Amino acid sequence: MVTIAFSKPTRGAEQQRLLFDRYPKFGFAGLQLKGGQYGEYLDDPVAGAERFRADWGTEPGHVSSVITMNPLDEAGKERLRALSAFAGAVGSQRVVLCHDVPRDGLDDSDLIRFAGELSDYAEAAAEQGVVLSLHHHTGEPVMHRRDFEVFFGAVRENTLRLTVDTGHLLMSGVTDIPALLTDFASVIDNIHLKDYDDGEFRLLGQGSVDLTSVLDTVAKLGPGVTLCVDEESRAEIVEGLRVSRDFLARTR
Repeated sequence: MVTIAFSKPTRGAEQQRLLFDRYPKFGFAGLQLKGGQYGEYLDDPVAGAERFRADWGTEPGHVSSVITMNPLDEAGKERLRALSAFAGAVGSQRVVLCHDVPRDGLDDSDLIRFAGELSDYAEAAAEQGVVLSLHHHTGEPVMHRRDFEVFFGAVRENTLRLTVDTGHLLMSGVTDIPALLTDFASVIDNIHLKDYDDGEFRLLGQGSVDLTSVLDTVAKLGPGVTLCVDEESRAEIVEGLRVSRDFLARTR
């Protein structure tokens, strides 16, 4: 059975506490945290992990994955190293990396170079007991269907994994999402289920992504893949949890 997680940005400690309190009640197994939900704990990653648990609780699901927007400049590299150490210390399964570099002007050689660099960082993260998973992103290096082929053709085997985001695929012009899931199944460890329409991310079932076909394909990928509702619509936390739960109940 696929593990089902939830992710949503929050504004301030009160909203974060609400998210942490409510996600299990709606049937989600864990949270994939955005940067603002853990960033203050990274100055000293190991001590920060202890402070995080003291502040938010020790339940493993509270930090099943951490999501970061990171370039690979010197500051970004240092943050990625600190985040891998924090994730390992707090018991997180993976670091999900949105490679925060503009796509414009890049060619295949850049993608191949990035693949080698991120393979190195994936190996370093594995030493902390953490998987490094690339989140492709509109406007970033891995964006179009061909980018996936070039980039993951150069990634070293058994290093970097792939987080597929259904909303960002459609926004980037990739419409056959089940085909991409099938073709890259060997590297996929995480799927961000997200709806999209008319320039905005939407609640599940309220956009243009063929989520039913996506879920049918996800069911064939095996138990090692995490399915995460990455809820980035304008809805408030409880509405996002409720609508997401009800959609999954109708379609799975």
